[in-house]
Amino acid sequence: MSDEPQQPGGENEPRGWDPRDPSAHGSNSGNSNNRGEQGGEQDGRHGGPQDGQQGGTAKQPKRPRRPERTGWRRAVPTWRMVLGAVLLLVLLLIGGFIAGYELVDIPPANANATAQSNVYLYKDGSVLARSGEINRENIKLAQVPLTVQHAVLAAEDRDFYSERAVDVKAMARAAWNTLAGKGTQGGSTITQQYVKNYYLGQEQTITRKIKEFFIAVKLNREESKSQIFEGYLNTSYFGRNAYGIQAAAQAYYGKDIGSITTAEGAYLASLLNAPSAYDVVVHPGNKAAALARWNYVLDGMVKEKWLGARTRATLKFPVPGKVNPPIGLSGQRGYIIQAVEDYLTTNKVIDENTLATGGYRITTTLEKKKQNALVKAVDDNVMSQTSSDRTADRNVRVGGASIDPGTGRVVAMYGGVDYTKQYVNNATRRDYQVGSTFKPFVFTSAVANGSTTQDGRRITPNTVYDGTNKRMVEGPNGPTGYSPANEDDISYGPITVRDATDKSVNAVYAQMAEDVGPAKVEQTAVGLGIPRNTPDLTASPSIALGVATASVLDMTEAYATLANHGRHGAYVLVDKVSKGGTDLELPSRNTKQAVSREAADTTTSILRSVVENGSGTAAQGAGRPAAGKTGTAEDDRAAWFAGYTPDLTTVIAVMGQDPETGVQKSLYGALGLARINGAGAPAQTWAQYTEAALRGTTVEEFDLTLESGADETTSPTGESTVPGETGTPSEQPSGTPPSSFESIAPGSPPSPGNSEATTGGTDMGDLTGGGPQDGRWHNGGWHNGGPDYGDGDNGGPRDEDDGDRDRYDFLPGARGTPAPATPPPPTAPTVPPAPPGPR
Repeated sequence: MSDEPQQPGGENEPRGWDPRDPSAHGSNSGNSNNRGEQGGEQDGRHGGPQDGQQGGTAKQPKRPRRPERTGWRRAVPTWRMVLGAVLLLVLLLIGGFIAGYELVDIPPANANATAQSNVYLYKDGSVLARSGEINRENIKLAQVPLTVQHAVLAAEDRDFYSERAVDVKAMARAAWNTLAGKGTQGGSTITQQYVKNYYLGQEQTITRKIKEFFIAVKLNREESKSQIFEGYLNTSYFGRNAYGIQAAAQAYYGKDIGSITTAEGAYLASLLNAPSAYDVVVHPGNKAAALARWNYVLDGMVKEKWLGARTRATLKFPVPGKVNPPIGLSGQRGYIIQAVEDYLTTNKVIDENTLATGGYRITTTLEKKKQNALVKAVDDNVMSQTSSDRTADRNVRVGGASIDPGTGRVVAMYGGVDYTKQYVNNATRRDYQVGSTFKPFVFTSAVANGSTTQDGRRITPNTVYDGTNKRMVEGPNGPTGYSPANEDDISYGPITVRDATDKSVNAVYAQMAEDVGPAKVEQTAVGLGIPRNTPDLTASPSIALGVATASVLDMTEAYATLANHGRHGAYVLVDKVSKGGTDLELPSRNTKQAVSREAADTTTSILRSVVENGSGTAAQGAGRPAAGKTGTAEDDRAAWFAGYTPDLTTVIAVMGQDPETGVQKSLYGALGLARINGAGAPAQTWAQYTEAALRGTTVEEFDLTLESGADETTSPTGESTVPGETGTPSEQPSGTPPSSFESIAPGSPPSPGNSEATTGGTDMGDLTGGGPQDGRWHNGGWHNGGPDYGDGDNGGPRDEDDGDRDRYDFLPGARGTPAPATPPPPTAPTVPPAPPGPR
């Protein structure tokens, strides 16, 4: 009997053994030997007894072994292995996606993607200039015609608005080709392309592709499709150095994107695939490829029902325009950009740093026709006359500005021959004396303030002054110590204000400035438009000779006030500034009556005489009623002509400057002339420009309201009159009047005689400014003495038209020939010397 405890049912089996095989029981079931044999044959796997052990159960059969894999089957993974690998890969991908999504942030935009150029436009909207290396101008999606939007979608991503952010299949294909060395490949969605353009770069690497993937996914959750599409259109490269679709429209068709047609839009969309391959102008041999791509885009639009088949059939391939060189800073562009930026920052429209970020669309007041006319006039009359064989010609500079007096709008500007060669803007610089172009402001101030001479005679165009060379200026308290020389030391004797303006007589205008009051003259000039902080704008008699260094643009604004009947408003250079479709606020132009209309119009009347009879006769070439004034700086370092018609004011200045040191140089010998004066190249340039600028417009006549007595004429005879009386000239003791005041001995004024009415109705008084008082003539006396101190104290200019070398009919010889000097009268020993100054 077995020692094992009995199991239910009478069986005595080891615990855990397999159930007995029913076939093992039988007639011999009680045979212990058989049972022992069967038990001894149990496999240990089944928990049976070991050999020789009486298990009391039948022997279990062995399970068949799985046949071993041999040959090629050993290299094939089992399905369990494949399933495990797939599950592992899925887990890795999910984990990698989660990690990548968390680790990869949307970076800041790269510098090139945000860089834009500021675009400067003419008044008519055509491009004038651009600043910045990147030719880009960002726009709103709404500014792009819908047909152009559809063309881009048809070319690049037709399912953009319905698809996910990334195209995994296309990305995998591109990555494989990159790894396999088969070249780069696109296929990314518009979202991915935008991410590449705006946030990353153009390098083709696995790392960049991975970043692109995660940024695109995140961006698609944070921005709308329209925002992404707008960014894509503004950052994509279209060839011809055009970044963004607005720059592309200008580069290929010369117009804004809002004016692009469906056919043109399809061509621009074609360029996105390969700009250089589809530019049929740069590469004419690519016409077939470009046409095929263009058709592909249009057919796609039809397929997507964005374009009707009938309309599609009518479209013709729009050949783009010629390639224009980059619009940089060459020629006048740099000067204009500089002037516009100064205008915007000075008027606090925008600060300099913000403007430098780019993206601003600035519409100027400049008119293309007038701008081109001004450039041509300067070239014809000045720059084309220079020669490399003349040393003086290397110093020639020109500045010019033109303003509509009614609106104050700057319609043309000339800053120099080329900004890349001469970077200082000659139209806005304030370092050259304006010369006798300042004299009209003295007369305007006299009329505006109701000024009188020292002996009480009202100042009008017919008032007679003493035009003797180096005549001592007399003030209320006697001699001032200032005795400016006339041009070429010419003495004119008694001369009316009108004639003195024609001949630009320094002696007359220095005395007039003293009569009016230098401080009042300064205030009038500021009211007309000369900046108060203009260098050397000082309240002294020398102010009349133009020692101040106002800019060409400043002088144009002031003369425009005269043309506008004394009503002043600051000049306007910008019509509109916008960025991203938003307009910036511009300063309002406030106008006011700076001087009375009578004062301005009476000044115009004597300036008309300058053009008709005086030093400005060359201005008659404009073929228009004109008023103007010539002027020359000290030592002939600058020559000016400032003039206007009723509807256009323009100032031209020719300047001398060493191109290497920047030192101001005399213009002697320049343009092949002994001397350059305002009556020559400046007036001739003014006339040619004005004629061209106003060609085709109605001729406007001056409508003048003059001060009382301004239209009356007086012919001085050289005879003096008793001060304060109107009427007959006084008689000289000898009974023979001198031909000029030069014949009168210094310190010995003629004796007063009987007075008679003088023709003209103007209170002439004494031709020298008054009768003898305290041993001298009251209105400045008669003091011919003192050393020759040039045209003004402290550097007063010698004015070319302070005499008669600006008058073609006054001096013999060719224009530009120096006039013979008239010997000055002897010096009066009792006169204090004038302050020294450069001649």
